[in-house]
Amino acid sequence: MAYWTENDKEYGVACLVVIDRENLQVVEEVSFHDEITVPYLPGFLAFRELPLILEAVKLLKIKPELYMFDGNGYLHPRHMGIATHASFFLGKPTIGVAKNYYHIEGAEFVLPDNYEGACTEIVKNGEIYGQVLRTHQNVKPIFISCGNWIDIETSQKFVLEFVTKESRLPVTTRYADILTHKERKKLSGITND
Repeated sequence: MAYWTENDKEYGVACLVVIDRENLQVVEEVSFHDEITVPYLPGFLAFRELPLILEAVKLLKIKPELYMFDGNGYLHPRHMGIATHASFFLGKPTIGVAKNYYHIEGAEFVLPDNYEGACTEIVKNGEIYGQVLRTHQNVKPIFISCGNWIDIETSQKFVLEFVTKESRLPVTTRYADILTHKERKKLSGITND
């Protein structure tokens, strides 16, 4: 998602990028934009972003078997990050992939060792909320969590499968982020993005 303000109204654009698992090539891109009427509240991102994302999903000709979200899933104070929330509408497995850690009171983790594929668990009261995953040596880790209908080990496997040498992020969320900023620039006239 990317946002902009125009005539005292806030707008957002959601972009989805479908990637072929065999060759990591983009096979479809869609976007949907509209006015944003829900204010940003930490922990309630899905209420703000999911309506636009679900409208973008309706535009897809190819129906993905798995969705990765730039955000969290089970790694959330109420276990209901955007990836988990979306799964109930999508009916498919979902994974949350976050660039930064969303603080959860009482959750603990240590940073993983400095090698590709190293990971540690994010735990609260003995329960695994997600993983801290280092996708490349000498880069900051990412934070992954199950959305729904998938376990953490399988989530990690898929995330690593979609990571290339270009970025610490999987191409699924990275390409969608790049497209989102291009679409925002086109729709809003923003030139310093």
